[in-house]
Amino acid sequence: MIENPMKPIFIAGPCVIESQELLETVAEKIVDINSRLGTEIIFKASFDKANRTSIHSFRGPGLERGLKMLGEIKSRYGLKILTDIHESWQAKAVAEVCDVLQIPAFLCRQTDLLVAAAKTGRIVNIKKAQFLSGRDMRYPLQKVIDTFQDMGISQECWLTERGNSFGYNNLVVDFRNIPDMLEYTPRVIMDCTHSVQRPGGGEGKTSGDRRFVPQMALAAKAFGATGFFFEVHPDPDRGLSDAANMLFLDDLEPLIKRLLK
Repeated sequence: MIENPMKPIFIAGPCVIESQELLETVAEKIVDINSRLGTEIIFKASFDKANRTSIHSFRGPGLERGLKMLGEIKSRYGLKILTDIHESWQAKAVAEVCDVLQIPAFLCRQTDLLVAAAKTGRIVNIKKAQFLSGRDMRYPLQKVIDTFQDMGISQECWLTERGNSFGYNNLVVDFRNIPDMLEYTPRVIMDCTHSVQRPGGGEGKTSGDRRFVPQMALAAKAFGATGFFFEVHPDPDRGLSDAANMLFLDDLEPLIKRLLK
């Protein structure tokens, strides 16, 4: 449960599971930051990127192997884990390992997917679609909350802002979406790295510009965001997914310090 909605939460990790070595490198950094800043950064990585631009793009190790790798990170480093699901049948298995089930933006109106995630009893994080307003998100949220209530449990459902489509190959963030969504849930997260994407703008892959990640985070804080999502990598330009948008791992702590002021 949300003990203090005024205390921000942080979610960070590589876009996709590339190797166990990468997961451990990022996890060690997160544990170090948590110990020195008193934060509780939730570890994020995807076992499957099912919505890559090209069929030839790297997707990840898949459900079974990916969950095994995430489970090792959880047990070894004591971190809470978040990952996304794309199909209803994945929810139960993912919930056995992960603390937060994330619904991708393009799938945020898929009723069966939302209900399956909620039925696990885990926290559900719904990313706002690129084609919806903040106020539109009360309906996906209600699908999850109603399912929790039908089960007789009190559990959190988070909403995440990640920009809106703006013509072709570009996104724009209307930060008014954050206070709008805060009317429905006390935990609204800013996805600071996906919001700088240029979808499909890189000759068969998504491009973007990580330079604007800190500004996205600070602007979201000004609009009341209560959480911040960062994809990070020790060498993002060599990352196998979302390379142009991931933050350098060493830049994560200085940015978190700025957000905690």
